[in-house]
Amino acid sequence: MIHEVYRDFSTYEQLEFPGYLLLPDEVTFETSYPTIPSSTLPQVKMMWQSSLSIPLLFLTLPSALSFPSQLFPRATTPTPFDSSSWPLPRNATTSKNTGFQIHDPSLIKSGSTYYSFSTGNLISIGSAPSLSGPWKHLGSVISGKSIINLPGNNDLWAPDVHLVNGLFYCYYAVSAFGSQTSAIGLATSSTLAPGSWTDLGAVFTSGSNIKSSPASITNAIDPNLFIDPATQKPYLTYGSFWADIWQFHLNADLKSVATSPAAVQVSEDPLGTRPEEGSFLSYNGGYYYLWFSHGICCGFSTTSLPAAGTEYSIRVGRSKSPSGPFLDYTGKDLKVGGGSIAFGSHSYVYAPGGQGVLTDNGQDILYYHYFNKNVGVTDSQAILGWNPISYVNGWPVLVS
Repeated sequence: MIHEVYRDFSTYEQLEFPGYLLLPDEVTFETSYPTIPSSTLPQVKMMWQSSLSIPLLFLTLPSALSFPSQLFPRATTPTPFDSSSWPLPRNATTSKNTGFQIHDPSLIKSGSTYYSFSTGNLISIGSAPSLSGPWKHLGSVISGKSIINLPGNNDLWAPDVHLVNGLFYCYYAVSAFGSQTSAIGLATSSTLAPGSWTDLGAVFTSGSNIKSSPASITNAIDPNLFIDPATQKPYLTYGSFWADIWQFHLNADLKSVATSPAAVQVSEDPLGTRPEEGSFLSYNGGYYYLWFSHGICCGFSTTSLPAAGTEYSIRVGRSKSPSGPFLDYTGKDLKVGGGSIAFGSHSYVYAPGGQGVLTDNGQDILYYHYFNKNVGVTDSQAILGWNPISYVNGWPVLVS
C-alpha cells in the first residue's frame, strides 16, 4: 500500500497526516509515542522531482500495518472549549453524602475552612473542611430583610464575598424575578459568622424611572467585586439581561460607585432577551478573564425543559485589561455576542452557572451550581460543583 504526499520542505516542516506525524528526512519516535515492533515499522523513502521543486514522499506500509491507525499518534494537548473533554463535577456533599444544595454560590476560604454564600434564606451561609465536604448550613447574612426599600428585600440573591484589609464584604442583589427595579447591596463582617454582619444598604440602584445611564438601561443584580492585583483599583461588574453586563470603578471605601471614569459595557448578547448574567472577573498569568452565565437559569421541570442549548452555560473571554475589550477563543468581542463555552450541559450535568473562581494554594478552581438530571432539575435541587482550571495557551480548561 503506497500513499503519496506533496509538501514544500524548504523550511523542513513536519509532514503531517491528520493526527499523525512524519518527518521528511528521517522517522523520529518521541518517548510519548507507543513502541511499535521494528518488523512493522513503515519504510519511508523520499524522491525529489526537479520539475516540481517539491519532494515526493512514498510511505510504504507492510501489509500487516493498516493506515493510519497504527502510525504514531500525535502527542495531544487539551483543546480549550472542546465539549467532548468537559469533565464531570467534583463532589461537594453533605454528611449524608448527598449533593450540597446551593444556587448562585460564592466561595471563600478563611483559615482552613471553606465558606459558601448563596441565594436564598437571606443569603445562606455554609461551611466545610474541604471543597468536597462535608458541607453544612450555618445560617444567614441578613436578619429579617435588607434595609434597601425595594420589592424583594426579604429574598436576596447572588452574593459575592471577599476579604479586603481584614474585613469581609458581601455584595448582594435585591430584585424581583423579571424586574429591572433592582439594587446591589452590601453587608460587612469581621468573622463571616451568621449574626455578625452589618447591612450597609445600597451601593447602586437601577430602574427605568432613573434618568441617568447605565442605571436606566441595566439591571443591578449579580454583583462581583474585583481588585486589580496590578493597581489595587476596585471594580464592580454586574448585570442581567436588559443591557447585559457592565462595570463601574468603586470608590476606595468599596461602598459606592465612582462617577469617573464612566461605567463601561463589557459583554452583551445582542439577540433576543440578551440572556447574560452572573459575571465574575478573575486574573491569571497576565490575562483578565470575564466569566458569565448565558441562557435560562431556572424554573425547569423534567417534563418541560427549554430547547437544548438555551439553558445556562458558563462562558468566558479574556483581556489584557480589567475593563476589556474581552475576546473569546475565536477572537470575537464579548460586546457583540462573543463568549466561549467553558462548561455546559453534558452527561448528567444540566445548566451549570452562577460561577466564580477561587484560588486555593495557588490553584484556580471554578465553582458553580448545576442540576444532576438523575436527581432532578427543580430550583431547590441545584447543587454545588467545582473543577480545577488548567490554562492552555492562556485559555482556561476545566479538568477532572
